[in-house]
Amino acid sequence: MLELRAVSVRYGPRAVVRSVSLDLPAGSWLAVIGPNGAGKSSLLKAVAGLVAHDGEVLVGGRPLGGLTSRERARAVAYAPQTPELPDRLTVTDYVLLGRTPHLPPLARERRSDLVVVEQVLSRLDLSTLADRPLRTLSGGERQRAVLARVLAQQAGLLLLDEPTTGLDIGHAQALLELVDRLRTEEGATVVSTLHDLTLSAQYADRLLLLDGGRVAAAGSPAEVLTRETVERHYEARVEVLHTAAGNVVITPTRHPATPAGDLR
Repeated sequence: MLELRAVSVRYGPRAVVRSVSLDLPAGSWLAVIGPNGAGKSSLLKAVAGLVAHDGEVLVGGRPLGGLTSRERARAVAYAPQTPELPDRLTVTDYVLLGRTPHLPPLARERRSDLVVVEQVLSRLDLSTLADRPLRTLSGGERQRAVLARVLAQQAGLLLLDEPTTGLDIGHAQALLELVDRLRTEEGATVVSTLHDLTLSAQYADRLLLLDGGRVAAAGSPAEVLTRETVERHYEARVEVLHTAAGNVVITPTRHPATPAGDLR
């Protein structure tokens, strides 16, 4: 579904993504992880065609640069980490924007488009907020509205930049469960950035660890999230635990406390 060939991104003289290559089969979930400033969001923007880059991005075997804007929007849906939401639009109006790539030029939405939007709002528990202006929503409700717009686009590749930002753990889990169901039931391919390593390990089947814009590790969660790897690239002290269900949990640990009498 997605292939990157030596993709690099530069902002002026500074390289923020350095020669990243990967091959992601359809129906997979890739979580891009790494410390702050590692190049995660820039890599997603390159895949979405939003920033200039070197190398090649192929979606469904077709070079991204060779697609028209309409073809690209039908193939790739992108949810930024901090979206700009037009305050005057209602939730329904905003989610309907996701149907734009499927409409003929200058045409209005059809009944079939409204049905798609209604279904997406229902799946994200937004039906009761359908007529609310975006400016009246809480942070978590706004995040779900952004995801609803992305899902209404019905693209085969979903790019989600920190989709759980601002969500409490319950809403974060509910949102990721929904994304995973869509991936399983509808064959969507997901690429997300996530700061939470435990959530990354439990939902994504592949991880790509970036550090300084370069690929530091790639593979299954068990292969990537070793104590040595996490401590080296995050400069943190952690324990890597496994629950009874086999889920990976990354937990920070403190240095042993120094007895008061030993202070110098």
